[in-house]
Amino acid sequence: MIEIFDNIRKLYRFSLPMETLSPFIEFFSETDLISAGSFIQDKKFTVKLFPSFSPTIWMNLGSPYQLHLASRAHQIDEWTDVLVLRSQTIERENAPTDNIFTVKFLPGGFEAIFGISQTKIADQVISLDELVPPHKIDQIKRAPDFESRIKLWEDYLIERKAQNATRHYLMTVQRSIDTFLDTGMKLSAAQLANELFLTEKSLNRYFNKVVGTGPKNYFNILRARTSITDFLSKRDSFLPDSYGYYDMSHFYRDVIKFTGTRISESR
Repeated sequence: MIEIFDNIRKLYRFSLPMETLSPFIEFFSETDLISAGSFIQDKKFTVKLFPSFSPTIWMNLGSPYQLHLASRAHQIDEWTDVLVLRSQTIERENAPTDNIFTVKFLPGGFEAIFGISQTKIADQVISLDELVPPHKIDQIKRAPDFESRIKLWEDYLIERKAQNATRHYLMTVQRSIDTFLDTGMKLSAAQLANELFLTEKSLNRYFNKVVGTGPKNYFNILRARTSITDFLSKRDSFLPDSYGYYDMSHFYRDVIKFTGTRISESR
């Protein structure tokens, strides 16, 4: 399965975070064992995930699996939980006995809560017990259901957030992302900097410090992810200009650049 092109969300249950955490967390999710079981049956398959620069925690509630990242294979056993940045394409081998709980952070959200820049994650696969006390991990994993795990995570994340002051450069990056989306993904980095009363050099420095890449690259990724997702759900009404593209040819080129796949192959 390929993220965006295939509906991998049907394999999972999703929940938005409480309002206090919404500036930092995109969502919580967990394998929907009934839906995933009916889809997977007894098959093994691979899920391909494209870059998003969103730090992601995967708690393993099921069987061992393998991650392919930066031309390396990482064997994840049933006791291991990991953190990845998703700055590159990742492939995860899935099995019928998979059960994964996910915490997906927004860019800068991980640093705001843990006080550690997401740039330090880079292309590593980091064991979660380097960040979260093992007894807390065990408590969350032993919780009886999805909702209980979310509550335990939220309590813990709020506690960690209280230990870290909000830094101005994190807020600036978040505001620039919101502005880019609110203006139809049309503004350049220079125009965004002007909107925020910054120099383009300062905005570029903040993005590299917070996200791990410059604003131009990050916004190209955000535009591609958003536009491809919307195109696949509403091809007949899709307007490339709504996403900052000059025309459909410009959009098609971006699809290939971002995914390595022609949009016609997804039909």
